[in-house]
Amino acid sequence: MTSLTIGKKTFTLGKRPLVMGILNLTPDSFADGGRYTSTEQAVNHALAMEQQGADLIDIGGESTRPGAMKVSTDEEMKRVIPIIRELVDKVSIPLSIDTYNADVAMRALDLGVAMVNDITALQGDTKLVNIVAEYDVPVCLMHMKGNPRDMQKHPTYTDVVREIRAFLKERADYALFHDIKKENIIVDPGLGFGKRTGRGIEDNCEILRRLSELKTLGYPLMIGASRKTFIGNVCGEKTPFPVSERLEGSLAAACIAVMNGADILRVHDVKETKRCVDIITCIGR
Repeated sequence: MTSLTIGKKTFTLGKRPLVMGILNLTPDSFADGGRYTSTEQAVNHALAMEQQGADLIDIGGESTRPGAMKVSTDEEMKRVIPIIRELVDKVSIPLSIDTYNADVAMRALDLGVAMVNDITALQGDTKLVNIVAEYDVPVCLMHMKGNPRDMQKHPTYTDVVREIRAFLKERADYALFHDIKKENIIVDPGLGFGKRTGRGIEDNCEILRRLSELKTLGYPLMIGASRKTFIGNVCGEKTPFPVSERLEGSLAAACIAVMNGADILRVHDVKETKRCVDIITCIGR
């Protein structure tokens, strides 16, 4: 078993997966856009997720759904910084900042955030790698084909898992070269980010089935399947299920991810996921 230190918490990996609650402070995120845009709504939701069993909370100020447009640094700051200020002294679990913007990440880390979750795997802002190394915090490196604006426009793969593994190894090596410690690196195959779905090829299901190949990289593995499009496509018999009807499919994907080696589950539905994790952990013991 290995350990992962995030802020003041040290988690033993392998005993049970961690549950990361999602706090989107955006008007346009695919699952919960506009629901937590006021300080009171956001803080209350974060406190509720902690009460429901979240191990950490990931705070984001820019939607990365397919087709989403980039927001300015000022706008991203305006969305996340006031909430972080309110939360750092109210929750006892670590906070993560979901950003690829170095300025936003540095401001969040200065306020007490303890992790960076970067969907671009340190490619979106060249300054971010040095900030992560300087602050000595964990960083999650995610695979994405393209960017949110174009990632679902005809993605192609010869072998999706082998290509993701090669990408994540290269980005982890890049992080190591720039003095990010090995124990601070987390990898994420990026379900839903430039992956084929709904046309007879389900890359996301293939990735979940072959997670063991990504585990051989030797880094903690984060999975974010929660309420994503492929859940609606797989579960819908004739018409894809809307976001509101994807809970059960999300929980099934989370269970398979855990059974195949996932260390962190990034989810919208903390209470329900935590209960699934508890059962899987008990059976596994």
